[in-house]
Amino acid sequence: MTVDVGDMAPDFDLPTNGGASVKLSGLRGKKVVLFFYPKALTSGCTKEACGFRDTQSDFSAANTVVIGLSKDEVKRLDKFAEKEELNYQLASDFEQDTCEAYGVWKEKSMYGKIYMGIERSSFLIDREGRIAGAWRKIKVQGHVEAVLSAAQDLG
Repeated sequence: MTVDVGDMAPDFDLPTNGGASVKLSGLRGKKVVLFFYPKALTSGCTKEACGFRDTQSDFSAANTVVIGLSKDEVKRLDKFAEKEELNYQLASDFEQDTCEAYGVWKEKSMYGKIYMGIERSSFLIDREGRIAGAWRKIKVQGHVEAVLSAAQDLG
């Protein structure tokens, strides 16, 4: 399964760092950036997460909530958020249902080894819960700025 611009964003209710939870439908009326990353505390994911951290005030000014999502257990998310001083929620999709609903759970390959994992992707969800922007197979460099610009343009 996959989602495209214009589709209703699949709802989710997931545990987050800090012992809380987040439900997408509970955020209606706000724009949401949902970024999927492969694994907390790894170099590329840290760079991406810190990019969202460093622009959090700009996303807030654009009435946009940022949520990072991975398959990591909440305990690892707590450690990641604390170590990198992340100022937004990290959601745990340990069962990968949300990853599958968004079409980011993919076959990957590294050093000749084939495995299943999260394809680094981001989605901008509008105030009504529709996908307004989708970035797949992203490179970290410049990505946060592109998402921020799209969120600002969405008004």
